[in-house]
Amino acid sequence: MKAIILAAWEGSRLRPLTQTTPKPCLKIFGKSILEHNIDSLAKFVDEFIIVVKYKKEKVIETLWNNYNWVKISYFEQWDIIWTAWAIKWLETQVSWDFLLLNWDSIFDYSDLEKIANFSSYWCLVQEVEDPSKYWIFKQDNSWLALEIIEKPENFVWNLANLWVYKFNDKIFDYIDKISISLRWELEITDAINIFVKNFPFHLIKIEKEFIDVWYPWDILTANSYFLDKLIKTSVEWEIEEWVTIKWKIILWKWSILKAWTYIEWNVYIWKNSIIWPNAYIRWNTVIWNNCKIGNACELKNSSLWDWSHIAHLSYIWDSIIWNNVNIAWWFIWANLRHDKANIKVMVKWKLVDSWLRKLWIIIWDNVKTWINTSSYPWRIINADTFTNPWEIIK
Repeated sequence: MKAIILAAWEGSRLRPLTQTTPKPCLKIFGKSILEHNIDSLAKFVDEFIIVVKYKKEKVIETLWNNYNWVKISYFEQWDIIWTAWAIKWLETQVSWDFLLLNWDSIFDYSDLEKIANFSSYWCLVQEVEDPSKYWIFKQDNSWLALEIIEKPENFVWNLANLWVYKFNDKIFDYIDKISISLRWELEITDAINIFVKNFPFHLIKIEKEFIDVWYPWDILTANSYFLDKLIKTSVEWEIEEWVTIKWKIILWKWSILKAWTYIEWNVYIWKNSIIWPNAYIRWNTVIWNNCKIGNACELKNSSLWDWSHIAHLSYIWDSIIWNNVNIAWWFIWANLRHDKANIKVMVKWKLVDSWLRKLWIIIWDNVKTWINTSSYPWRIINADTFTNPWEIIK
């Protein structure tokens, strides 16, 4: 059986992160979103067909380096919004039954294992409290789909579409029968409404959690999901004397914890990174390749990408630090509003409630800060810029 993974979009809600890194390649707990899903399905699938467009070279490079043991082919989507046509053009590549999924979410292995060999046709669903925000399936008493409706104003059911399907090749014929929607798109959901009238289409409710990465701060939540489930320590390199480790840690090759470092709760440190003495690294922190954390720094609930350096006496909380960032000493920012209200963030010209009371900053690629930089909660420092000594980012 083949699997089609739709990975052509940028993920504009995740800007500025996706302006340099396509969403499928965003790293969560050691590997990209795309790799998480391929790993979960690899033993059930003969070939993965990855639909690419936005920064396709980055997607191909990510998989090329890590998946020479899996058959993967690539198809470039010519129009970024006509998803149904992207699938239709793969008609000659797919016969009989196949899987179709988006790269937006990471599903628990047990849920995908349960349904991968399910003999009939199906879609993964989840019960939701507010159906008006989702594509919702109507069902009969046997959990068979009757119809899918976009964001229904009146209650029809509460089973939200999770965009993971098993179809047969008849879906290609049904794509020929649909028309352009009011959004000027060819919607795969219109073809699904024809499919469910011709084949039994089961709605399978997931039993485990799944991870949706819609906004930048979801990266921190996603890391936390995996770190909270960490059951054993794995150390592949050096821990000096007088290091204290509470709970679990993953320390990859060529990474070093210097003396008097204090690790609290579960932490993930990738390859060739150095944590200098007296650092305090705690809950939900992920440090990637070739990073340096200076003397007496404190890190909490943050993600540091490749080649980022944090100088001594700096505090990084609830933040995302991108590639090749250099933070000068005494770097301190506020992560909590004085009124203790939720942090709201401008996303695509709309103010979005993060539902978080603590959220700090995104520092994009190649930023350099001078000494004693500070900031208000939830600010973005754009790529290839620098701050001045004693600057306050408002």
